[in-house]
Amino acid sequence: MPCTTILAGKKATADGSTLIARNEDYGHAFNPKRFIVVTPDQQPKDYQSVTSKCKVDLPDNPMRYTAMPELEATVKKMGWWGEAGINAANVAMSATETSTTNSRILGVDSMNKKGIGEEDFVTIVLPYIYSAREGVKLLGKYLEKYGTYESNGVAFSDKDDQELPSRY
Repeated sequence: MPCTTILAGKKATADGSTLIARNEDYGHAFNPKRFIVVTPDQQPKDYQSVTSKCKVDLPDNPMRYTAMPELEATVKKMGWWGEAGINAANVAMSATETSTTNSRILGVDSMNKKGIGEEDFVTIVLPYIYSAREGVKLLGKYLEKYGTYESNGVAFSDKDDQELPSRY
């Protein structure tokens, strides 16, 4: 019972918007979330995953962003799980779409139990990107460096798919 993601490009919407959305339809019927705004002073400077204990070196100068984390009671046990949000540059990200990988691929590119995963993605990427392309590059850089402990899908969206000078 995985989550479901919906993606719509400019040509698929009436007003030319790009849309990304997901729902959480995993196992239990009710998994409460909260909608928060994370300001730069609230963004962790030293990040460590609860699930894998992986420590991630974060860039300087995060920007304000929204997130949909678990309720406080589950954060200490399961981690932050920012899930989805939009940052001050109007870049959107959804990052909790669990998927599967066949054994042949895992033979070439195996999982790393001490890497990063869905719990971490929004927190370590969204506050630092100014375009969807930059988000893909930064997340790719992290995955090359740390690996991941699970298969998952991530969606990025920005207004014009701008090719900005990448910092990553």
